[in-house]
Amino acid sequence: MVLWHPSISPIERKPKAGKKLLGAPPLILSGSFALLILLGTCLLKLPVATTSPISWIQSLFTATSAVTVTGLVVVDTGTQFTMFGQTVIALLIQCGGLGLMTFAIVTLIALGGRIGFLQRTVAREAFNQTDASTLTSTAKSVLAFALLIEAIGMVVLTLRWQAELGWTDSLFHGFFYTISAFNNAGFALSADSLMPYVDDITVNLTITALFIIGGLGFTVWIDLKRHRCWSKLTVYSKMMITGTCLINGVALIAIYLIEYDNPNTLAPLSESGKWLASWFQAVTPRTAGFNTLAIDQLEDATTAIILVLMFIGGGSLSTASGIKVVTFMVLILATYAFLRRDEAVYVYKREISRETISKALALSLISIGITWIAIFCLLLSESAEMTDVVFEAVSALGTVGLSRGLTGSLSDVGECIIIFMMFAGRLGPLTLAYFLASPRKKKLRYAETKLAIG
Repeated sequence: MVLWHPSISPIERKPKAGKKLLGAPPLILSGSFALLILLGTCLLKLPVATTSPISWIQSLFTATSAVTVTGLVVVDTGTQFTMFGQTVIALLIQCGGLGLMTFAIVTLIALGGRIGFLQRTVAREAFNQTDASTLTSTAKSVLAFALLIEAIGMVVLTLRWQAELGWTDSLFHGFFYTISAFNNAGFALSADSLMPYVDDITVNLTITALFIIGGLGFTVWIDLKRHRCWSKLTVYSKMMITGTCLINGVALIAIYLIEYDNPNTLAPLSESGKWLASWFQAVTPRTAGFNTLAIDQLEDATTAIILVLMFIGGGSLSTASGIKVVTFMVLILATYAFLRRDEAVYVYKREISRETISKALALSLISIGITWIAIFCLLLSESAEMTDVVFEAVSALGTVGLSRGLTGSLSDVGECIIIFMMFAGRLGPLTLAYFLASPRKKKLRYAETKLAIG
């Protein structure tokens, strides 16, 4: 094959279309996560990482679940993995939760390097930022903020468990659960997650605070630090805070009322225990993955609420996934504006761009499509109830980690389906769609037409 000839000028040697794709930011991000998952798979397959041998598919599943901060497990984390293996899982969660680009940028800065145009483009894609000039400060702020919050959470949990476990085990439990909670991973060191602490106020409030702070989004916290005044906050921050409070509040009251007399969940608890358990189950579906009640014992109505919460997820530039709270609010506002026949969609005295609305619609439709395909495939590969399959698929795409018991009995095909769903959920359906449809501009426009809808 002739790669170059002197008669061919540099101008004539045009790059192939495929080369543009190879440099696409979503592809670089996807490759980075894939490499991290591959590294984690190899480390978890080492004899020193497990108490008994596990298969390659189980190792891959666990590594993918950790990097994508999901929390679904096919083997028990507390008994199947040694302290070395559990530490590897925690580090994979940290890297996947805070994002590879955060560590890459901060490390590059520490070594005195410069961030090039391509690196800025990739980082902007990872951080969902529109201004490349703020990436360096954003990366530093994200890492410093995360380490500070994790340090506080680790101290609180270590002190709480010291009398029960001793200093060594309590310190490791504090380390593991803090990283898992802040990064919205949901990995636990016991098979029943945090059910033994269903009415423990310290554990409940600390864990929920960690994953709410992590799931709210770093841009919101940076905005709050800079302005500290509601009127000066960005529209995004206002929408994110408002949406989070409304969704959590409605879910809390709904779960409390539905489960109040359920003998398998809230009924045996004290009044304060009922509210704590309701609060935990109301906020954990926002991609956290922990549970203090048996998920498969919840009422069907509660399960339906959790499915919606898992699909919505948390905030952009956060450790959470899902379609995101602001995306959900944009869809609600756009629908409301259409019903009122408004010419534009407004929020907090600002007009939402048509591009933002189109992006929200595309993201939601792609998410629904991927979830439906996964449900269909799981129904073919697994012998399970429809509710369990739907719950598993939505949990995987939202990188939540909650399960009604199906994960541990998945076939190899089922595990591969869930692995893909977790990977897709972490990167975002829009990132995957980038590969299928590169942006293009048409010089020719056609006459507008109206179609019958509904």
